[in-house]
Amino acid sequence: MFWLSHHHPEEYNRTYVLGGVRVCARCLGTYPVLLAVLVGLFKLRAPLTWSWDVPVVLGLTLPALVDWAVGRFRPTGGSNAVRTLTGVLLGMALGRSLFIHLQRPLPAVLLWQAALVAGVAIPVLLATSRKSNPGP
Repeated sequence: MFWLSHHHPEEYNRTYVLGGVRVCARCLGTYPVLLAVLVGLFKLRAPLTWSWDVPVVLGLTLPALVDWAVGRFRPTGGSNAVRTLTGVLLGMALGRSLFIHLQRPLPAVLLWQAALVAGVAIPVLLATSRKSNPGP
């Protein structure tokens, strides 16, 4: 049964079992923190711009991307504790960029974050798809 888990049986090492349900280790860190940050920023009526938004959001996004990329090349490597921690950092980054986006669609911080994700994910996915699908 999938619940916050998008992993197939060969990737169950990337999940926790909570109450008999598989939960993705990184998602377990990401989504609760994203929600908490989002609610907190709205409650605090945080400003929509901080001079450090882009570097901090990108810096908090990068560890999850690096851990994910390494995991694509070494599927049995890594640890759930690291995945959860990088998910917490990612949740903080996504919470901030989503907070701004919900009030001013497509802010620079979100576009930079999307560019970083695409810049890492696309080459990694291309490299690992060739590796797992060697062709004729």
